[in-house]
Amino acid sequence: MIDDRTGLLTIGELARVTGLAVRTIRYWSDEGALPPVGRSAGGYRLYDAASVARLELIRTLRELGLGLTDVRRILAGETTVAQVAAAHVVALDAQIRALEVTRAVLSTVAKRDSGLEEMALMNRLARLSAAERRRIVEDFMAEIFEGIDPADPDIRRRLRFAAAKLPDDPTPEQVDAWVELAELIQDPGFRAQMRQMIEFNAADQGPDAPAGSSLWFVSRLVSLAGEARQRGIAPDAPEADEVLRDLLGGIDRAVVLERLTAASNVRVARYRELQAIVNGLDSQPTYDEEFVWVVAALEAHAAG
Repeated sequence: MIDDRTGLLTIGELARVTGLAVRTIRYWSDEGALPPVGRSAGGYRLYDAASVARLELIRTLRELGLGLTDVRRILAGETTVAQVAAAHVVALDAQIRALEVTRAVLSTVAKRDSGLEEMALMNRLARLSAAERRRIVEDFMAEIFEGIDPADPDIRRRLRFAAAKLPDDPTPEQVDAWVELAELIQDPGFRAQMRQMIEFNAADQGPDAPAGSSLWFVSRLVSLAGEARQRGIAPDAPEADEVLRDLLGGIDRAVVLERLTAASNVRVARYRELQAIVNGLDSQPTYDEEFVWVVAALEAHAAG
């Protein structure tokens, strides 16, 4: 009711004027955001027209997500709305990223029909800090390169350049890819596969060294195998042996077969694909058909 003698409003009347619940106004008043201007003879809190304007401002700030502590500081002139808004933008950005991570984890759980244990693992991996994510990648790189000096001076640079780095505002697909990649590069078996590839590259020393991992060799393999496939040459056909001679010359085919089997491993191909997704890059051609053709041809014509 309105105190007719003073023209002031009680909490009940303030609630009717603003449409806010009495308990909400009382709570904000108790917290010091809306102090009463006086008390009635019966001890009821009283508010004036300025209180109505102040209450509307409190409601607006609260609807924007500000806590009562920030609201009190703004109303007391200790800070500005702009300063508090800027701080809340940062906080909201962090909340949005956290929600994106949660969405991505739930999406992956749904797609993979994950159990509770796997879901917990994916959630933990997805929520790692940037420093923790970087440490996982660096540990992986350190292990696969330990004690090895690749003959190809670009291989270390290429691998490190491609190292997955989840952006600050990842898409759900990037988070999904990061979770899968993090599991993959922490797997001891996969690390052993990658190290074998690096060792193969490091072994390519000098013009007489066996081929199998250099960029030149891969380019020639794709060209010759692609042409053979277009011509309809089956891997076990006699003509395939001629293609292998053009590709390898007198190199030990067993060595090349071992290298290609490692390099064309399904998990290695998935590793490259996940890297591209996390880094926001277009997927690169894998030439799986050409590698499969050469591997089959080597198995069919092992003796040369």
